[in-house]
Amino acid sequence: MAFALTARERRWLALLVVVVAGVRLATLGAYPLLDPTEARYAEIARKMLETGDWVMPQFDYGVPFWGKPPLSTWLSAAAMGAFGSNEFAARLPSFLLLIGSGTLVWRLAAARGGRDQGLWTLVPFATTGLVFVAAGAVMTDPALALGTTLSMAGFWLAVNGSSRRAGAGMFFFGLAIGLLAKGPVAAVLTFVPIGAWTLWTRRWATVWQALPWLAGAAATTVLVVPWYWAAERASPGFLDYFLVGEHWKRFVESGWKGDLYGAAHARPRGMIWLFWIAAALPWSLLALGWLARAAVRRPDDARRLAADPWLAYLVLWTVTPMLFFTVSGNVLATYVLPGLPAFALLVGELWRPAPGDAHALRPAVRVAIAGALILPVAMAAAIVTQRHRFEYVLSHRALVDMWDARRGGPAERLVYVGQRPVSAEFYARGKVVTVPDAAALAPYLDDATADFVVFRAQDLAALPAEARARLAPLGEFGEYRLFREVLR
Repeated sequence: MAFALTARERRWLALLVVVVAGVRLATLGAYPLLDPTEARYAEIARKMLETGDWVMPQFDYGVPFWGKPPLSTWLSAAAMGAFGSNEFAARLPSFLLLIGSGTLVWRLAAARGGRDQGLWTLVPFATTGLVFVAAGAVMTDPALALGTTLSMAGFWLAVNGSSRRAGAGMFFFGLAIGLLAKGPVAAVLTFVPIGAWTLWTRRWATVWQALPWLAGAAATTVLVVPWYWAAERASPGFLDYFLVGEHWKRFVESGWKGDLYGAAHARPRGMIWLFWIAAALPWSLLALGWLARAAVRRPDDARRLAADPWLAYLVLWTVTPMLFFTVSGNVLATYVLPGLPAFALLVGELWRPAPGDAHALRPAVRVAIAGALILPVAMAAAIVTQRHRFEYVLSHRALVDMWDARRGGPAERLVYVGQRPVSAEFYARGKVVTVPDAAALAPYLDDATADFVVFRAQDLAALPAEARARLAPLGEFGEYRLFREVLR
């Protein structure tokens, strides 16, 4: 059922969405790429652009990255080709992908209850904590979220007859996006809620007739399989690692040891639900309050969710990521992102402004504006107050900038002893040298070039006194120390 905002409310809410999106866009390049995950994906994209190898992403030069399909990498590499290898370009695809998801949220809500309903629903989506953060981070999850949102929106439009041809196209194209963004998990996050909803509503015949399942599956195969085939040919072993390791062992083995690119994220079973509460702030608090009230005083609300096919669809779509990852021992907060568009639609349906004075902002609108302004204010405060931490602790942009400013020419190398943060590789444009230990540093100290050397503070004790005497300290960057070699 449609509801109407007052003209003043409409202006305030539209302005709020524009301000939040504008702040997010304006801050894409306001802080460095953060280690380890964000810098890693940005560097993989930079290497793709540099090497011209658009088939198999590279973790290091000549080392394939089997962890994820390449859609997000393609987009970041293309943006870097257009805007340069910088933070803004690396993050821009995530922003645009979530703008796409927000557009779909608006369309579904507007189709359900009119343009004001679409605007009202867009506010919780744009101002949900994880959506705001992910829109300015280099990661694969925004592409997955767009794919699943496109599929879920397309399925609903096709099954309910409002736009069957367009809905079918959206469904299968979204599935292809998800499979190229993160792999088979996209199909799971799409077919589980759709299957559960079909079972619940007993609309088997309608669902079968609404979409061209065989032709659509063939089209999806044509879009997706060529890259998987080409990737296995270019890097034999990819399919076994990606399909068995990443999609089975990572799921069932807590602290899985087979990760080639870092450590698995071992968490207690069920931790994904706590992650959802944090990721969906501030609106998760509203949802928890509604659930508590429905359980204690208003059981009719719970029955309404089950009886309304649209609300039941949204609930299943919302909770599927948490249900799927409940039994997993390796989870991240970003795994809940595909369900957040549905959660915003639920908030828009269940929490609307009550009819009131047409010349004033109603209480629900005032609360929405106040809650939504938390994000841009918090972002601005973090950038101002945490700049040193971003530059010196969470990233090595400042260290690389110091090396670049003080070196006398391209021959003076930046040498990391032991562990090398990926952000250093990105900002040095792949020119970083890494040696395993202090003993391996000797050839660089013995040549005629005055190099720059980076140690972790805890590793300095292993450096021989003679070598230490030849290194002049330049600065401290978190746990790392930068030195300039003094030639004899």
